[in-house]
Amino acid sequence: MPASLFIALHLLLLLPSIEMKRQGKGRGPKAIRQKLTLDRVRGAGRQSRSGPFRLVALPECSESTESGDFFVDCQDRNLISIPTSQTWSKKPRHFLLARNQIKVVRDGAFVGYESLTSLDLQQNHISLVEEEAFQGLTHLTTLLLQHNRLGTLSEEALIPMPNLRYLRLYDNPWNCSCQMESLIHTLQVPSNRNLGNHARCAKPVKLKGTKLKQVDPELLCKESDPTTDLETDPINPVEPSPLRSKPDAISSCHTYLFPQVQMDCSKQGLTEVPAGIPEDVVYIDLSHNSIRHLKARDFQSARSLRTLNLSNNNMERMDTASLSGLLHLRELDLSDNSLRFVQYGVLEDLYFLSQLKLSGNPWVCNYSIHYMVYWLRLHPGVKHSGLVCHSPPEHTGERVEKYVSSYNRECPKDRQHSKTDQDQTDPELWNTAMEVQGELEEDLEPSNLRAPQQYEIIRLS
Repeated sequence: MPASLFIALHLLLLLPSIEMKRQGKGRGPKAIRQKLTLDRVRGAGRQSRSGPFRLVALPECSESTESGDFFVDCQDRNLISIPTSQTWSKKPRHFLLARNQIKVVRDGAFVGYESLTSLDLQQNHISLVEEEAFQGLTHLTTLLLQHNRLGTLSEEALIPMPNLRYLRLYDNPWNCSCQMESLIHTLQVPSNRNLGNHARCAKPVKLKGTKLKQVDPELLCKESDPTTDLETDPINPVEPSPLRSKPDAISSCHTYLFPQVQMDCSKQGLTEVPAGIPEDVVYIDLSHNSIRHLKARDFQSARSLRTLNLSNNNMERMDTASLSGLLHLRELDLSDNSLRFVQYGVLEDLYFLSQLKLSGNPWVCNYSIHYMVYWLRLHPGVKHSGLVCHSPPEHTGERVEKYVSSYNRECPKDRQHSKTDQDQTDPELWNTAMEVQGELEEDLEPSNLRAPQQYEIIRLS
């Protein structure tokens, strides 16, 4: 017992020295080196005022070459500042920074990016652009700043870009006050017709909704009557316009210019196709809206369109000329709508269509569905999916092509009591409305798919 007590006391005396060694761990040269290494790794996420340190492991931005131009794509990377130019294998001509978390663009943010011709900063949280932020960008022709939180922007910020031809500023809460006078003057110069189009004042209330190009800059810096507050002007209250205008594509959609012109109009609450679709757009996403009726000439300006996504719109009807003019369309997505059939002639302009998505629609298998099948037979290069009967119950789940084939083999129920043979031989019905109707129904089916007609030879002698 005394021996065990002695051992226990000895252990108690050793504990403080062990604890002291633990606390002192890291004081030697080796431990100091380990600490420096750890600090360097921890510092990899820190970013400087003008951008991240060179040793920072950046999010995986992609580098690519399109038509001889070098692109850097840093979209959707959660960046909070501009990466330095030394990060990339060579100097980019197009820099895509859309959909990040950038709040401020600091002076000198683009030092080393002198070769840039386009810069996409849309859909960030930018509320401040410092006056020398774009210093050195003498070759820049396109700057996209739409869909941010900018209230003011100095004309000084644009001076380093003498070749700027396209400037997008819409969907920002512009405060049309004296601070904006010089910028608005610049935007209204006739030669700057593509700078700041569609951008509108958010305040004061008196100017809310007015385009920057229509604001009188001479009035912005005039001292206002202290008895009249522009925010609550009792003399000129802002009243909603009684006229309902068609939504504008530029302000309703996100537009991406590089490497090809694309528009993302999805989830915008649209009830119709917006007006003013650019002629050179090649891709439009109108999915997840409420466009129930596709009207004639909705896409008349989109002559270069290659891909059109109209899925998830609860669409019920497509007018005959709704897709007219889309001669270069390659992909069309009509899935997950409320289409029961497609009217005759809707698809006639789609000469180069290669992919057609039709699933998730309540296709009704009756005579109205035949046009779709006939058109697909005439265009065997079109890969289609989802063309399945939803009703009537006896055909639910059946492929529409199979239904049409069986329809042509059997006597259709809707014509069993039509007395067709009598109509064709009764002279009293010739040249009547009934005969004309029959001819129109025959014309609905392409001539080369009609069954050969049988003729009876009658000897007159």
